[in-house]
Amino acid sequence: MPDTPALATPAPIDVPEPEPAELELAGTECQGIARYLNVGSASGTELSPDGRALLFRTSVTGLPQLWSVPVAGGESGAWPRQLTFGNRVQFARWSPDGRWIAYGTDRAGNERTQFLLISPDGTQERALTPADLHFRVFGGWSPRGNRIAYSSAERDGRNFDIYVLDIARDGQPLAAPRRVLEGAGNLNIVSWRPDGEAMVLSQGRGEADNDLFLLDLPSGRVDTLFVPERMSRYRDIQWLPDGSGFYLATNHERDMAGLALYTLASRQLRWLDEPEWDVEAVALSHDGRYLAWSINENGFSHLRLRDLRSGSDLPPPTVPRGVLTSLQWAHDAPRLAIGMSGPGLPGDAWVYDATAATVSRATFSSLAGLDPAGFVTPEPVSFASVDDETVHGLLYLPRRTGTARAPVVMMLHGGPTAQARPGFDGVKQYLLARGYAILDLNFRGSTGFGQRFTQLDNQRLRPNAVRDMEAAVEWLRGRSDVDGSRVAAMGGSYGGYMTLAAVAQLPEHFRAGVNFVGVANWITALEDASPSLKNSDLIEYGDIDDPADREFFVSISPLTYADRIRAPLMVLHGANDPRVPVAEADQIVRQVREQRGDVEYLRFPDEGHGISRLQNRITAYQRIARFLDRTIGVPGMPCEAR
Repeated sequence: MPDTPALATPAPIDVPEPEPAELELAGTECQGIARYLNVGSASGTELSPDGRALLFRTSVTGLPQLWSVPVAGGESGAWPRQLTFGNRVQFARWSPDGRWIAYGTDRAGNERTQFLLISPDGTQERALTPADLHFRVFGGWSPRGNRIAYSSAERDGRNFDIYVLDIARDGQPLAAPRRVLEGAGNLNIVSWRPDGEAMVLSQGRGEADNDLFLLDLPSGRVDTLFVPERMSRYRDIQWLPDGSGFYLATNHERDMAGLALYTLASRQLRWLDEPEWDVEAVALSHDGRYLAWSINENGFSHLRLRDLRSGSDLPPPTVPRGVLTSLQWAHDAPRLAIGMSGPGLPGDAWVYDATAATVSRATFSSLAGLDPAGFVTPEPVSFASVDDETVHGLLYLPRRTGTARAPVVMMLHGGPTAQARPGFDGVKQYLLARGYAILDLNFRGSTGFGQRFTQLDNQRLRPNAVRDMEAAVEWLRGRSDVDGSRVAAMGGSYGGYMTLAAVAQLPEHFRAGVNFVGVANWITALEDASPSLKNSDLIEYGDIDDPADREFFVSISPLTYADRIRAPLMVLHGANDPRVPVAEADQIVRQVREQRGDVEYLRFPDEGHGISRLQNRITAYQRIARFLDRTIGVPGMPCEAR
């Protein structure tokens, strides 16, 4: 009898049917994923110029939308106002005069951003650019508020040019956007000079590093600020009011990023803070008096504050412990917006008044009836990899494990130039409540542990990060509080690639894999990537047109080792993904199906690089919970999949 042919890929069955999710009564010990996914958060916070209103984005309606809340009354609990109701909002910026708010949206996750204006009361909107297929990156308002700038790859689909658009007081564009500089590669605007006659441009070098230039708008002259031989990172450019220089966070000629002042006349950096950990954010009040910055210590943020007029350090604003998500001064008031997220804090904003030295909470995101006392705070851990390089992670241990040691979900972040940090993650807390332990791994290539560590996986060093996963499992097997023989890999984007590499190249270490939007074939992924990624990929990975590099890409592609995959695999991908095209998922699923492997495929037609719609998230994570239960779960775990 002939073998049954493998299921065609993609197949109609791969489009997931929406699954209903019933909420258990609040206080019930075992909750389904729906309650965790309904936990709110306020992100992208920004104070109005007068400091009396706060913008933020939240997904309580199913997609990220723009909201505003008064903050003048401190913790008054004023009801927030929803401003947008359409496609997901990617960013929002107040105009300097407070008359308009610029914001951006895309469609079904395609990341082709359209720029719009909306009035602060939400009753008037203007379209600044068309809803087309070009990639655009917002570059901010001019200091006078009569122009915006942005970069776009619309000229040739790969190189980003700089554009300026003049805007009338009624919000209407005065003319078509003007291209003021023809760029090359990933060129973006990071800051306008206070006089509005120049802007700082960032030229990407790989995923984590960049060079800096100053574009003089009247003449079109481009002045080089930083193009060091050793790649470095320059961010959070904060101009002095007179335009003579700026504060920034940089690892220029350092391993860890510090706080520095750069003056144009001397072309020198003067260091103000050189901590043992990275300075992650910098914010200067617009009158130049107050300087705030934050240090990323093992993933947790620590605020610092200085009165530059007196030269004295001030007590930092008291906010909950966690991860800083935003730091921004109001344009015309000594008020600082501070966004924070932590294991027991889903993401909210506080406002610090420098004159009164007081802090008030501005947003109150719902915990959806969950008791924060049940949330788990991770322990930072470090251990030696196979070559004795130290790697890092965050270990979460469940409060209840049932009768057996906890199986482990190894979570793998994207990037790779990103970092596992202890911000709120409802999915983590859901899995922990169900008895799983979590190791959130910072493999080599991660940020937050110095420039050297970040570059340890560049190009031909990339396989070493895969060996870090091997070392992590061996480390877990040496612990008595978890079951290191029952480990699943789970990650998205680059973490999705790492998940596929784990099950394909380390089959004796991983019993299952959950891959979100990951690369299966580096050849096709690099050929089909979005413009910004193609530019950074040359440094991060290599040249797809070079025969030797091309051969190397084949050697590290999970698809090359697909015949070794024995562990059950779940693959989730959005059909509109512009970063990692859905063909990557199709390829690996097709290969596993042809060899009669165990694979579940969720191919969402209305998603992009990730899953953002609430109903899709509920469906995805209910499926993932059942998948983990059958692959690494053990009898007697606290909760069934819900």
